[in-house]
Amino acid sequence: MRSRFVTARHLLSRVAAALAVTLVVSLLLPAAPASAHGQLATSTPLTGTVVREPLTQLGLYFTEKPASNAHFTVTGPTGSRVDSGWSYGEPKRLDKPVQEYFMVNGVFEPRLYHTGFPAMVSVAHWPAKGRYTASYLSVASDGEAVRGTVTFDYQGRSTAAPAGWSPPTDGPTPTLLALIEGTPSASPGASADAGASGALASEPAGAAEDQRGRGLPPWLVPALIVVVVAAVVLVAARRRPAARGTAAPTRRAAGPPRRSGTPARKPGNRAGGPARRGRR
Repeated sequence: MRSRFVTARHLLSRVAAALAVTLVVSLLLPAAPASAHGQLATSTPLTGTVVREPLTQLGLYFTEKPASNAHFTVTGPTGSRVDSGWSYGEPKRLDKPVQEYFMVNGVFEPRLYHTGFPAMVSVAHWPAKGRYTASYLSVASDGEAVRGTVTFDYQGRSTAAPAGWSPPTDGPTPTLLALIEGTPSASPGASADAGASGALASEPAGAAEDQRGRGLPPWLVPALIVVVVAAVVLVAARRRPAARGTAAPTRRAAGPPRRSGTPARKPGNRAGGPARRGRR
């Protein structure tokens, strides 16, 4: 009985360890990007790196072509902008493919992207050394907002601004904001980049949110299975000792009762022979 109880406890400990590993992995792994498309794949320079020579352009590479009304800025260490417009660049093969997810029949399916579509952001000048931030805001083919930043340190020489140049102060266009916020377009006939996708005008921005609510995280089902198995093993381990403890007395009661004391001697000698005759 004890060996079986130890085996049950060992199994329970292994199940608990598996559950702990599942939960840790689910917490450490980044959440699936749901149906978001057109995200940033790489950049030149990479975020967190050091730039030692003045660049005329920064390259931001996305998994699909940015919208034509996408908004890009480059801010220097003093807080003023140094960008001077942007343009499309030549697509290039990514060194490392990027995985994104698509909702297919209520289930997220992964898809790998091997090509980066760049937005080349011009830099007017480099006023000082320090931290620079490139920000981007666009809309993907599924209506999801594509936004983020790339930060890097510039440790090169300072360069002067072009003659007659002044820091830009423009912001995202009303059309872009309307697409991202899921509201009707602010200007008649305006649309996002048709080369990126023709679905922007027909697919509302909130459609991906509805799809995301119907999907389940991929780690949830294994975690539930481990929890159920752990609960079953725990209940079985608690019931077995009690059942065995009550079964033994029942078996003893069913047998013949034990004799207590010394049995009475029968008449006759000890060897069981005929009784001795008395003296003559």
